Amino acid sequence: MRILLYTGKGGVGKTSVAAASALRCASLGYRTIVLSTDSAHSLGDSFDLKLGPEPTPIVNNLWGQECDISYNLDRHWGTVQKWIQSLLQWQGVDSMVAEEIAVLPGMEELANLLWINQHHDEGKFDVIIVDCAPSAETFRLLSFPDVARWWIDKLLPIERTLTRVARPLMRAVTKMPVPEDAVFDAVDDLVGHLDNLQALLSDRELSSVRMVLNLEKMVIKESQRNFTYLSLYDHSADAIVVNRVIPPEVEDPFLYSWRNLQSEHLQTVHDIFSPIPILEIPLFPAEVVGAPMLEHMADALFGDRDPTDFLHHGRAFHIEQTDDGCDLIIPAPAIDKADIDLIRNADEIVVRMGALKRHIVLPRSMMQFQHTSARLREDSLSIHFVRPARP
Repeated sequence: MRILLYTGKGGVGKTSVAAASALRCASLGYRTIVLSTDSAHSLGDSFDLKLGPEPTPIVNNLWGQECDISYNLDRHWGTVQKWIQSLLQWQGVDSMVAEEIAVLPGMEELANLLWINQHHDEGKFDVIIVDCAPSAETFRLLSFPDVARWWIDKLLPIERTLTRVARPLMRAVTKMPVPEDAVFDAVDDLVGHLDNLQALLSDRELSSVRMVLNLEKMVIKESQRNFTYLSLYDHSADAIVVNRVIPPEVEDPFLYSWRNLQSEHLQTVHDIFSPIPILEIPLFPAEVVGAPMLEHMADALFGDRDPTDFLHHGRAFHIEQTDDGCDLIIPAPAIDKADIDLIRNADEIVVRMGALKRHIVLPRSMMQFQHTSARLREDSLSIHFVRPARP
């Protein structure tokens, strides 16, 4: 089985790229499911047909699915949500407002992503392609089990025991809703599902993330930040897809300056994401809607390549925790120390290695850290950061 996740800023064409990839996989004989975790529900529009919350046949070997948020929330969060909702209503919150507040931030995206678990466990498909919501938060939310697991292991048993003991007394003196054991079971079950999901998406022999972007400064900067978070949470990106590249043969005077600007931005993309492969898709003269145009996009994107191939192995960089801070580890094979130069610019580290240059945006948790040293170790460069001293 292969899991491919397409992510990127809204409007860059990631849904079309995911749909084109799925169509190509199906044509190669893979049983393929393409599902959208984005509440915008544009996957069906890309195929020019209606998709539902369950897998819907599109063509031979291909099924599509647009996740239903209400159904998924009720399935994975319903028990807990009902208790929180009743607690808020007891506090005098309007029922409709309570229903909205009872959903934790990000639960919609997480509940949709849990379909990956089901499709993987059922084994009906060879390839699972995910059109992710347009936000790095989708991947940052996958760190939720790390925090929730401590709470469940350390505090949940205590809270469950105290609640069980106090429940009869509280019901005698107050009408405040007291959580039943089913609420604690539901939280534990949810975190278990998220643990499994996190394991699937961080499995480098199974899953790859492919980031889609346009050659615009703001899009590139956001993609750079997203890439940092992917690396931080140990998700493997094996390709960068640059969409809507103006072809060199276009001679329209209006597009000439745009083409020159795109050339500059394309070099920046190579500087940021090297050695990850950069795949280019040209700007088409017509909108990419329907199977024929999606096949045209797949030809431009993959050529004779199989979309399920691992296009890149290894990590561009990763972060290791230390006693006093952390180390930023960057692959640096066959590089001499004299050929390395570092520049810190606010939230960004620029690393020059010989003729190569890397721009790495630091995660928010490291922006206040100070880099104190850098050293070569084996085939990598280690940059040490220390936490700021507490006042």
